[in-house]
Amino acid sequence: QMQLVESGGGLVQAGGSLRLSCAASGRTFSSYTMGWFRQTPGKEREFVAFISWSLGSARFADSVKGRFTISRDNAKNTVYLQMNSLKPEDTAVYYCAAKDRNRPDYDYWGRGTQVTVSS
Repeated sequence: QMQLVESGGGLVQAGGSLRLSCAASGRTFSSYTMGWFRQTPGKEREFVAFISWSLGSARFADSVKGRFTISRDNAKNTVYLQMNSLKPEDTAVYYCAAKDRNRPDYDYWGRGTQVTVSS
């Protein structure tokens, strides 16, 4: 069982930075691949980034490559999304999600945190 709580969202100007955090509960946090997704009104939720349970790989959506960084601290049961050079089109509700290493899908989701980037 896993529970996720996002934080760190807010209002920033274009070109600024934010760091999102996702605190997870669960004794097997290190066995989960952690992902970040985002959603805006009228659009489907889209993939942003993930970091594997092994810490051996990470991937980013083309729209954020070179600007966003994902990391995790297993000792703190926390995953981070560092967002730099923010653009207005990055405005969305950002969600973290967890996928057990033995499952094909992300089974656990946070409630989201709002990120708004002004031009």
